[in-house]
Amino acid sequence: MKKFKLDFLKYISLNILSMVGVSIYILADTYFISKALGAIGLAALNFSIVIFTLIQGVGLMIGIGGAIDFSIRNYERSNSGNESFMNALLIGLLFAVIFLLLGVFFSTQVSLFLGADELTLPPTETYLTTILGFSPFFILNNIVLAFVRNDKNPRLAMTAMVVSSFSNIILDYVFMFPLSMGIFGAAFATGLAPIISLSILIFHFRSNSVGFHLCRCKMELKRLMKIITLGFPSFVTELASSITLFTFNIVILRIAGNIGVAAYGVIANVAIIATALFTGLAQGIQPLVSNYFASSDKDGLRTILKYSLIISLVLSATIYFVILAFSNNIVSVFNGENNETLATIAGVGLKIYFTGYIFAGINIVIISFLSAASNTVNAMAISILRSSVILIPTTLIMSFFFEIYGIWASFMVTELSVTILTYLTHLSLPRENTQLSAYTKG
Repeated sequence: MKKFKLDFLKYISLNILSMVGVSIYILADTYFISKALGAIGLAALNFSIVIFTLIQGVGLMIGIGGAIDFSIRNYERSNSGNESFMNALLIGLLFAVIFLLLGVFFSTQVSLFLGADELTLPPTETYLTTILGFSPFFILNNIVLAFVRNDKNPRLAMTAMVVSSFSNIILDYVFMFPLSMGIFGAAFATGLAPIISLSILIFHFRSNSVGFHLCRCKMELKRLMKIITLGFPSFVTELASSITLFTFNIVILRIAGNIGVAAYGVIANVAIIATALFTGLAQGIQPLVSNYFASSDKDGLRTILKYSLIISLVLSATIYFVILAFSNNIVSVFNGENNETLATIAGVGLKIYFTGYIFAGINIVIISFLSAASNTVNAMAISILRSSVILIPTTLIMSFFFEIYGIWASFMVTELSVTILTYLTHLSLPRENTQLSAYTKG
């Protein structure tokens, strides 16, 4: 039990730090853009984050899906790690080509679709084109991170993310202020971050005990689909954030214009940090869940889920206390023009919106748990409920009746509804009918 607790704490703490590192990419951009370009720059960034989140989601889907396949199949034969890794790289290459083509030929159309107008179109298009140009590195970084983490080296994965994040902050400042590169400088700094991370992750391959490496392996359609299936819930979790951003941007633009979108940009970027904490927790338990699932240790799985849910509740309570205590200070950091309208909208929005993380944390943990235990159908069902089926109609209905306040509250209502549905449809079933109930009930 002592070893279990040490492994559990090591994996979740290192992965939480890693994911917070990822979130600092955009948070640094938000701060420096707010100082250099004001509300219009913030609005443009908020439109662009939709695509950045989508790129990250694809990388996580392939990386986590491949890493789960790697962990489970390592129990079957010694060379399965190479096959999982090479198949994951192939899928990543295919998606990278799609994103590159999107950036080269359709950045204007994508910017307009995301809600940019004549004021926000130029900076939105610049940021999007640059980020899409670096998409292969974002995807590759997520793949290698997941495999290194599952190859029993979470410390190196954490180091790579933290170093790349701090490098991003420094480069953001240098590119945007001394070099006056504007929003392109912010996007360029963010694009260099995964390259820095990969240059550190290379050291994993110098180990004699590395479980995967580049090689000539047979590309199997069945293996490719398995990787996508295993990682799809992680993609949908990120997609939920992307769809939330897109839906909120469009509705807020109608109600409060670009200033409202800029205010939401403050909330959304603070939310990235909160989501990173829960995603780090979820990714931290994934290697452990995969290993215990492969060895059919239901007691271990039950303990992992119990501890994870407790930590999730502690994190959500801590986050909300910080929001209540420091909401005005948080908004002022990103309100470079001291816009009173932006400050009012964002200040109230933070307090309402972040009530949703009490339930969002639970949902993110359960999705990751089910996915790592190869229960992808239920994991995908919960993810889809969060990302669209409940979110979109709830946002539209509540914004119609309560306008901007309804938008902030719709996130909480969506996550609460998903948590209730998850409990009623999974936890209340007999243990033999669902893996989740088997792991949560003695």
